Amino acid sequence: MTLMKSLLGAAAGLAITAGAAQAEPAIIFDLGGKFDKSFNEAAFNGATRWAEETGGSFREIEMQSEAQREQALRRFAEAGANPVVMTGFAFGNVLGEVAPDYPDTQFAIIDMVVDEPNVRSVVFSEHEGSFLVGMMAAKASESGTVGFVGGMDIPLIRKFACGYAQGVKHVNPDAEIIANMTGTTPAAWNDPVKGGELTKAQISQGADVVYAAAGGTGVGVLQAAADEGILSIGVDSNQNYLHPGSVLTSMMKRVDNAVYEAFKMGEEGNFETGVVVMNLAAEGVGYAVDEFNAELVSDEMQAAVEEAKAAIISGDLAVHDYMSDDSCPALNF
Repeated sequence: MTLMKSLLGAAAGLAITAGAAQAEPAIIFDLGGKFDKSFNEAAFNGATRWAEETGGSFREIEMQSEAQREQALRRFAEAGANPVVMTGFAFGNVLGEVAPDYPDTQFAIIDMVVDEPNVRSVVFSEHEGSFLVGMMAAKASESGTVGFVGGMDIPLIRKFACGYAQGVKHVNPDAEIIANMTGTTPAAWNDPVKGGELTKAQISQGADVVYAAAGGTGVGVLQAAADEGILSIGVDSNQNYLHPGSVLTSMMKRVDNAVYEAFKMGEEGNFETGVVVMNLAAEGVGYAVDEFNAELVSDEMQAAVEEAKAAIISGDLAVHDYMSDDSCPALNF
């Protein structure tokens, strides 16, 4: 059983419910909510898996505004939650201020590095997974034009886009990639209408496969693609089931594993801090094949992707990381 948040008053102050006497883990979901069918939902699934396996419970809260980040962290820490996990880079600065005030509380942050002795920073090699789905997009495309719809225009999402574009070009050097970002504020993560509009605009320019890396906004991308009869690619969670036969694949970002491991280590008393990189080799990223997209993924396509995957893991194939070098050789923003 999870313990939920409540909002008090017009100022939306946080009231986190009291838990049992023993320390319970807690998770703070970023804007867009835990049922965004993407990033946050993957995190929720990891927490739920831990609870189901152990019989334990966890505390949780869904962010409603930027102002709540620090409130939520401090309230959970003061209430004795341990560890406290947060989803998203936007918690970085706040956690850097809060963590030193609670040295006995263990924190885990996803998608950002916070250099504090009680913080576990989990980052992913999204460019590697995006490269693989880019290859699949190029192989599935009949027009030679594919699209990318990102959420908030930040380096992390450009990392997805650049890896994707490199994968497309690896298969078809002459392919055209149309890339759009939804916005420049956190609202860009939860605007499915805008996502659908951008997708339709890309379709009008010839795109017949569109990759969404936009949180809840991506639901609109996948819907528009299905409505218009083209293929889409999901992200973070396995979104193949949302539109069977229309979603080519999903770039899996195993946020669920990151949350599960943090909770498990906290429970077992062996919480490891520092930077953790979840790449292809660590099965932190990948692509999804199941009954909902099996007919779209040919044996030849999967063999080619698996060959590239092995080459990336061995170091024989390098995928450009925009976060390390803010250029994007395969795509002009």
